[in-house]
Amino acid sequence: MKIKSLAINKLDFLISLYIFCILASEVMGVKTFSLLNTPFIKLNASVSIFLLPLVFTINDVITEVYGAEKTRSIVRSGLVMIFLLSLFSFFFTTLTPSTRFLKSEDAYDLIFKQSTRIAIASLTAFGIADLMDVLIFVKIRNKFGSKALWFRNNVSNIISQFLDTFIFMSLAFYDLSIPFHSNSTFLIGLILPYWFLKCILSVIETPFVYLGVKWLRKDT
Repeated sequence: MKIKSLAINKLDFLISLYIFCILASEVMGVKTFSLLNTPFIKLNASVSIFLLPLVFTINDVITEVYGAEKTRSIVRSGLVMIFLLSLFSFFFTTLTPSTRFLKSEDAYDLIFKQSTRIAIASLTAFGIADLMDVLIFVKIRNKFGSKALWFRNNVSNIISQFLDTFIFMSLAFYDLSIPFHSNSTFLIGLILPYWFLKCILSVIETPFVYLGVKWLRKDT
């Protein structure tokens, strides 16, 4: 009897990992944890900080091997998944629970019921930043050739993750009832440290881009 292969296609695996990262960020990213807690500086971050840099790394690996159009298709698919997650989260939390699950209903709603504003902010920021990451990566590659993968990887990631952080924080937390200066001070305090942390993780993950490209090219 012939045993079917249990091998996983590498591109399928990367796409699945990409979708996992963005959905896990949406569902679990509402939790923040303390990064630095001193009398002078208190710095918190969302747990999604561990996943979002990986999203941009996967973008660059796939773009390097399969081209920008393939990555843009994956990004658009990811945006549809985020939209569907938000839509079904809203729908499921409106349903009346059975008697068995009455005790856990509040906890379920607390986890999955996100405000419309946060969902829109996340979807908008992720869509713009992810597509910008691909655009910048390709522009640099077209100008300088296939050398210095580390350069285009980090430049595209640093710029796109700034856009992601800036757009999300602005849309999610800008308060129209208070002066612009107060909003600016508050948002800068959120955006810059969070973006800086993403940049550090992007640099740390650079070797994995090289390994990912080498690994993925074995199937092409």
